[in-house]
Amino acid sequence: MKKTLLLAIALITAIALAACGSKSGNTSGDKEQAGKAGQSAETITYESETGPVEVPADPQRVVVLASYAGDLIKLGVPIVGVDSWSADNPNFQDALKDAEVVTNDDVEKILELEPDLIIGLNNIENADKLEKIAPTVLFTYGKNDYLQQHIEIGKVVNKEKEATEWVDGFKQRADAAGKKIKEKIGEDATVTVVENFEKQFYLFGDNWGRGTEILYQAMGLKMPEKVKEVALEPGYFAISQEVLGDYTGDYVIMSLAEDQDTSFMDAGWFKDIDAVKNGRLIKANAKKAYFNDALTLDDQLKFFEEQFLGEK
Repeated sequence: MKKTLLLAIALITAIALAACGSKSGNTSGDKEQAGKAGQSAETITYESETGPVEVPADPQRVVVLASYAGDLIKLGVPIVGVDSWSADNPNFQDALKDAEVVTNDDVEKILELEPDLIIGLNNIENADKLEKIAPTVLFTYGKNDYLQQHIEIGKVVNKEKEATEWVDGFKQRADAAGKKIKEKIGEDATVTVVENFEKQFYLFGDNWGRGTEILYQAMGLKMPEKVKEVALEPGYFAISQEVLGDYTGDYVIMSLAEDQDTSFMDAGWFKDIDAVKNGRLIKANAKKAYFNDALTLDDQLKFFEEQFLGEK
């Protein structure tokens, strides 16, 4: 697999939080004077994976180095620095229009942003340097399920109540939409989620962004058995283009990237796939669907309601 895709997979994950359950995260209301530049005078303590971290009670300058930007936007938390994948997401652009694109290697640039909080993944380099700039909370990729992760982000920024309320509401909305969709397409109808990358396709399991958490977990739609065999456990599986028909279900969600070749859609073998012939191909914007943060989940839920039910 090419390095570019590996980087994408590592950073997104729309994208891909395994359903392992919550392992961490309580906050307390301790208030102390902060000693780092840009940090709020009032702090709370977040019980991170590596121990307690004093974070600002009302963060106003957050740098996020992982796929959690949409969670922070949903919670109304200002972001001053963000990863390139989030910056390219059309759903985030208004909220991130003033944010600088940074990586964990941009230590000096991050310092200049004067963040009061940094959020990222626990395998990044320079974590020790970032901790000297501002309180830094790092998560293990996939340790929390996709909904618990939003609650954990809420705890970090002192908005656990708001995050929990959103999760509860999302579960109800997704469950209701799933029942309507299954009533329309049939309880046993299957859905394949696939994305094009260069000359290959990638099939996805139930926890790798692209709307998979909504379709398979929240709505309870069915995955084709052949896809389940190869993609459910690892999260994704690469296939050559010409064998796509062997893995397609009654419906196909095709995650398309503008910078990738889509000429295959004019090929005879593609048009002969049953789901394509029967008008059950749903084309999605890959850049909008990579993540599984709260903002993206809301957008994807609305998208699926429109595509399956015609509801706007």
